Amino acid sequence: MHTLEFFFDCSSPWTYLAFENVQSIAARPDVTLVWRPILVGGVFNAVNDSVYQNRANPVAAKARYYGKDLADWARYTGIQIGQPPVFPVNSVKAMRGAFVAQEEGCLIPYARRVFHHYWGELEDISQDAVLKPIVEACGLDAMVFFDKIGSEPYKAKLRRSTEELIERGGFGSPTLFLDGDDMYFGNDRLILISSKLQSREP
Repeated sequence: MHTLEFFFDCSSPWTYLAFENVQSIAARPDVTLVWRPILVGGVFNAVNDSVYQNRANPVAAKARYYGKDLADWARYTGIQIGQPPVFPVNSVKAMRGAFVAQEEGCLIPYARRVFHHYWGELEDISQDAVLKPIVEACGLDAMVFFDKIGSEPYKAKLRRSTEELIERGGFGSPTLFLDGDDMYFGNDRLILISSKLQSREP
């Protein structure tokens, strides 16, 4: 058996792609996928502040290609990715909520809805009014959900997960670890993970 850890923040479009594309790997009988919610802004602030510099001073040609590349990947994956009017978004509530959903056994439908509402519906996922119908659609009690994500234990869960990624050498989202210390970054590295798993088949 193999363990694949998926460190993610729903505020990243490339993470949305990876979230959907990793499902085929997760379906393998020899893989256990472990979802690890993080706050990617915390990672950037600690070890990768060049992200902010690049946003402030983008290379025009690279920015044009970025849009095409993202659209191509979205088409390939079968999802809709637009340009949210609020970007970057404060995803701290949504990502604390991922721990609540994980405990209740609905992490995948919860995260998929958060991704879709932000990148597909272009809604501001920092707002309780946007999160509430997502939570209810997953069968969760909204009052309990919001009480939990405002509490210190859930704040600590997100901090610890984010700090762990940094300690293990991560610098963004999505970051994946295969069998402990074999790190991969980005949606386009999933093919490398698949190839590694195939090479280890008996």
